[in-house]
Amino acid sequence: MFGSSIYLRDRPAFTGGSPQAVYEELWQRGQKGRLRTRAFLSAAALVLCAMLVNPVFGILMGVLVASADTFVHWRIHNASRVWRLGLRGEERMNRFLRHTLERRGHRVLYGRAVPGHGTADELVIGPGGVWLVHNEAWAPGTEISQHGGRLFVDGRTQSKLVAGLTARAEAAAAAISRVAETPVPVTPVLAVHGGKLVRSPFAADGIVFAPPLRLIRWMLRNPVADRSPEEVEAITRAAVLALPIGGHHLTAAA
Repeated sequence: MFGSSIYLRDRPAFTGGSPQAVYEELWQRGQKGRLRTRAFLSAAALVLCAMLVNPVFGILMGVLVASADTFVHWRIHNASRVWRLGLRGEERMNRFLRHTLERRGHRVLYGRAVPGHGTADELVIGPGGVWLVHNEAWAPGTEISQHGGRLFVDGRTQSKLVAGLTARAEAAAAAISRVAETPVPVTPVLAVHGGKLVRSPFAADGIVFAPPLRLIRWMLRNPVADRSPEEVEAITRAAVLALPIGGHHLTAAA
């Protein structure tokens, strides 16, 4: 059917291959078409600008249009890289956090186990609050949106994903609060790698969804607390003790 997703399993032309292989094959097949379109746009910009201004300006605009088109398609292909490699995006998000929030006085714990609720990809602790970051990578054509305050991925609700992430954040908050001996709320957020967000960022089922850099910007602009550097360090120490690595709990020094 015209307009249906190439990732649907009922497409007989693509059965027998993994989604990654199908995507790569389609990308290679479309290369000639992309080059023809790029050449047409560049030539049109060159001729039009040369007629309206001068030949030098026309050449400059032709090169600019070709460069812009190349960059746009590179971004599209690069955005799907995590999904194509069969990853969820933790390493990519880790790099972004190290080069952004960690340089702004935030502390980040990576790959911490939340007893009974799996692993927190990243736990961000800063002056504005504590966030539990989860990463998910979707195919480029996957539509991610919210309707009536609920999350939908390709038209389907994601109750299991939402419930799991919410429970993990609540369990992390309880564990950290117990060690810190003071209430420490933990806000769940989800970094979207790939996919097609109808709007970004958006909130659904009590969780904010956005691509990595936009999510980091959202955390900076939407504080849920006002903590001093000393409080940030105290909460970080409590989190280190409360959330183990590899299932091994630490004990506070005497």
